[in-house]
Amino acid sequence: MGLPVIGLPQGLRVYLALEPVDMRKQYDGLWALAAQHLGLDPKSGALFVFTNKTRDRVKLLHWDGTGVWVLAKRLEQGRFTWPRGAGTDTDPRKLTLEPAALTLLLDGIDLKAGAKKAWYEG
Repeated sequence: MGLPVIGLPQGLRVYLALEPVDMRKQYDGLWALAAQHLGLDPKSGALFVFTNKTRDRVKLLHWDGTGVWVLAKRLEQGRFTWPRGAGTDTDPRKLTLEPAALTLLLDGIDLKAGAKKAWYEG
């Protein structure tokens, strides 16, 4: 039974940080990563996606115009399939994703293979 469903608007800009980050970072630390490391304005309304070295945790950062959201997910088993290599923005630190692709990634879909990972089968 999946409880929370977070709908992502079609026009939302999603930036995936390709390098792992320290998951102890909270609002200010993730904000600084988006601004300084990724070189983007966290107040732009985009969604920033971060993972840890083992890729079993994800944090999302989003400014909604009134405040900052941080959402987190920790997998009980398995790992997220995280894209590697240079990003599409010719910046090796980040990758731009469509909202639908992020939803697939968070649902355990290997974006390269287009299939659910074995640990996510239920």
